[in-house]
Amino acid sequence: MPSFDIVSEVDMHEVTNAVDQTNREVGTRFDFKGTDSGVELNGAVLTLRSESDFQIRQILDILHAKLAKRGVDIASLEEGEIQHRGKTATLTVTVRQGIDQDTARKLVKLIKESRLKVQCNIQGEKLRATGKKRDDLQATISSLQKAGVDLPLQFINFRD
Repeated sequence: MPSFDIVSEVDMHEVTNAVDQTNREVGTRFDFKGTDSGVELNGAVLTLRSESDFQIRQILDILHAKLAKRGVDIASLEEGEIQHRGKTATLTVTVRQGIDQDTARKLVKLIKESRLKVQCNIQGEKLRATGKKRDDLQATISSLQKAGVDLPLQFINFRD
């Protein structure tokens, strides 16, 4: 039976490259001269630091541009609140990987409501969709793309 997997993954190597490019650009810009501004990557958590909220937002815009240029979907980023400690302001941004249980249940419900002959199983942080016809699976992919889920989805391992 044909099947495919529904996942939400981010290439962390591309994120690392985008962070390096962002730090390089922040280091050369005149408006950041003399400030301790930059981006740090620890696992899947990005920490932006600078002296003011305005500069944090500028660094975030640079980071978004670099990530988009490298093919990383910005919807996979979850921003926290800007925190002030002394002279520095920090912002933590988490890179979301995988599909959480609530979103997985919502996706399964959407697939069942589409009335296509497709079964969907939750397997950890991904979903496996199986059906008898390839056309039903392709219709399922297009309906999920149109659904407007707040998480970027990829459809991998399409097998006939």
